[in-house]
Amino acid sequence: MPEEPIKDEISTELATRTPMELSARTFTSLGRTLSSVLDVGRELLARRRVSQPAALYSVENLMALCRDLLEHRGEASGLALASEIATVYQHLPADNRLEFFSALATDFDVDSEAVLKAMDKYREDDCIENLWAIQHATEAPRQKLFRRINMAPEGTSTLVAMRGHLLAVLRSHPQLRGVDSDLKHLFISWFNKGFLELRRIDWSSPASVLEKIIHYEAVHEINGWDDLRSRLHDDRRCFAFFHPALDNDPLVFVEIALTDRIPDALSPLLLQERERPPGERVNTVVFYSISNCHPGLAGITFGNFLIKSVVEELKKEIPALKNFVTLSPVPGFRKWLLEGDLDGLVPEQLVARVKAPVGTVVDSQVYDAQIKLCAHYLLREKSGRLPRDPVARFHLGNGAILHGIHGGADLSTKGREQSAGIMVNYLYDLPKIEENHEAYFEEGRIAVSKAVSRLLD
Repeated sequence: MPEEPIKDEISTELATRTPMELSARTFTSLGRTLSSVLDVGRELLARRRVSQPAALYSVENLMALCRDLLEHRGEASGLALASEIATVYQHLPADNRLEFFSALATDFDVDSEAVLKAMDKYREDDCIENLWAIQHATEAPRQKLFRRINMAPEGTSTLVAMRGHLLAVLRSHPQLRGVDSDLKHLFISWFNKGFLELRRIDWSSPASVLEKIIHYEAVHEINGWDDLRSRLHDDRRCFAFFHPALDNDPLVFVEIALTDRIPDALSPLLLQERERPPGERVNTVVFYSISNCHPGLAGITFGNFLIKSVVEELKKEIPALKNFVTLSPVPGFRKWLLEGDLDGLVPEQLVARVKAPVGTVVDSQVYDAQIKLCAHYLLREKSGRLPRDPVARFHLGNGAILHGIHGGADLSTKGREQSAGIMVNYLYDLPKIEENHEAYFEEGRIAVSKAVSRLLD
């Protein structure tokens, strides 16, 4: 059976649609086409092969399949090969992954000699063709390999899982940075905002999605179905970004509360039995939890788009909304508190007490000292030009204002160990978001309320 007509059908489907038009319905239709192509491809591969290797789920077999895929020209058999690679990787023993990553780093790396030759030709003649030759030479063959694997129905999810496994060993194996860089480069294109679909998660959402929300929640643990149902009531909402290639598997989600005031503590937001303010008094949206769902997508920005998209959705539904704030942890504060030099920041007699484990009851002197130290930590402790605290970097980078700091706001074990019980309001003042964002990145200037500024006077 000829492969070219099938290739033309897929190419036409993709080429005639913009990213926003490639909806779940389009990808479902495309999935059916790919499924039929896969069947043909598997038949073609079966005819070419004499026998199956003894060690099917081995690095040796996986690398042989990868080399075969790179050299392949046929669309149907290439798609079948990509699917086979995904299957073999998914069943590869965890102990063998490092060997596979090392092979990707060496066997499919850039040919430095080819790069130098291309540069020499460009020096002789700086025509556009010689510039393209440099670009081609500097792209590692594994990028082409990853793009071809991605054509398989399960290719995207396999590559995302692969990068998650890679990141887990990257610090101790820095020679693999090139593999990570290539995957991240591709993911930035594949997961750009034009492909993302915003969905509200409610109690009628598919059970598989609800189970994933419970599993992926990384900030405030969801304790079973009753707790989840409580967080999906009308005065609580959950929104997530989805990608068509990862069907019903959220990329990132945010949990919000609709209230009549800016909160200063977490527990009232999480109560299952709570008093709900009348609809006409609701004026505040509280973002109290944002969870990234896939370790392999670390460094791919979703959260800022998600918050802004949710704000737009809610403003349409509830025009009376005025305040858009977070109630956020300060995950690096207690570590800094224990390890940092507090000389000159608090009276000497208080140093040992502010570093002591936080109890459920906090002495007023210690409370005041820790609030001031937290303001210092958020505004003056830096990582390069930006705040040291990762949550502060995220929200301030989005254009939010450091609005309020509250002690004893999260007295859970995690809240005390990471943030000394402190939580922070970052306020999204809609008319000033872009101005704050520009000032933050161009000048390193942090937008901060007068109440927080006074803590450092």
